[in-house]
Amino acid sequence: MDHFLYRDGALHAEDVAIAEIAASVGTPFYVYSTATLERHYRLFEEALSPLPHLICFAMKSCGNLSVVKTLGALGAGVDVVSIGEYLKAKAAGVPGERIVFSGVGKTREEMRVALDGGIRQFNVESEPELFALSEVASSMGLSAPITIRVNPDVDAKTHEKIATGKKENKFGIPISRARAVYAEAAKLNGIDVVGIDVHIGSQLVDLVPFEEAYLKVADLTRQLRADGHDIRRLDLGGGLGIPYERSNAAPPLPLDYGAVIKRTVGDLGCEVEIEPGRLISGNAGLMVSRVIYVKSGEERDFLILDAAMNDLIRPSMYGAHHDIVPVIEPAPATLPQPYDIVGPVCETGDTFAKQRALPPMQAGDLVAFRSAGAYGAVMASEYNMRPLIPEVMVNQDQFAVIRARPTYDEMINRDSMAPWL
Repeated sequence: MDHFLYRDGALHAEDVAIAEIAASVGTPFYVYSTATLERHYRLFEEALSPLPHLICFAMKSCGNLSVVKTLGALGAGVDVVSIGEYLKAKAAGVPGERIVFSGVGKTREEMRVALDGGIRQFNVESEPELFALSEVASSMGLSAPITIRVNPDVDAKTHEKIATGKKENKFGIPISRARAVYAEAAKLNGIDVVGIDVHIGSQLVDLVPFEEAYLKVADLTRQLRADGHDIRRLDLGGGLGIPYERSNAAPPLPLDYGAVIKRTVGDLGCEVEIEPGRLISGNAGLMVSRVIYVKSGEERDFLILDAAMNDLIRPSMYGAHHDIVPVIEPAPATLPQPYDIVGPVCETGDTFAKQRALPPMQAGDLVAFRSAGAYGAVMASEYNMRPLIPEVMVNQDQFAVIRARPTYDEMINRDSMAPWL
């Protein structure tokens, strides 16, 4: 469920008309619903109760300060994958003890900054990283809390570019080698082993891969405890999918996912961490665009929008589907017609949808891309010298620009002229 609904024939974000925002900030833009973000976070809280747990929002899905602040105020932790995200989470008011640092390529300088500023744990992905962290923490006279990310070789049955738990993926260490690596970690200075980490992929719409992976983690927990390790925390990752196509069957609910966690690892007495991103932020955001032209081709008609692949790259990069709806609700008897929906970037790949059924459209009409809150704004670029589009947040009947569109002068002045020119 989200809070983007038609009222009196006009699409609203909570109590604010989308057309009102468009008139104020221009198009294209992203808009997020506070009520949807908060509702989705609370669904996970309910799903994991009464287990001891921490829900760490995967900031890579939607990293705006206001979004992170909204969730942090509810008690959320944050899963970060760079020191930039770490610093932004701290700027949003999330304390270090609620920040988990993931990612395969942490540098020594990133480790140093996180240790100095406070960190809940590092999710260590390799032996070289483990040795580097030991050196950095020891040099600072500190002990780094860690989990080790194990790769359970489970097929998440998701898109190949967002699968992370198979043996050919770059993430984690093979679960078959886990006991040896944990034994090595226990000998290192500056290292405090606190638990196990696993994450098998994103946009999962089947709970079976989760159950398979978590059962392996449960077995590993028992083995490591028998080896003398104090395993007290299980980071089970994220990855639960959202319904990008409203016509398809809905993915499992957080309550169902929580039942899998309780069934597989709930008897171990561990604190459970999860790292949802997409399911919290995805349906909490729209991208809104305006039709520039309706172009009639020889075999099809094109809607040429003012948004492009640089603003929302998921369709071009992943072949991803987003429901696209008119901001003004069509009359009930309106007959839809097919359009290829494209942007103005000079690449054929700048295509959002082919032969998508919409009511008859004309230049100036507004359209909204649903489920655009995750991996939308954060993956945007200024390709073709196109400004990053604004982000807007709505809270009931209020809205605010939470990232402004840069001017062309601001974009140009970021460059420096070489002294010999």
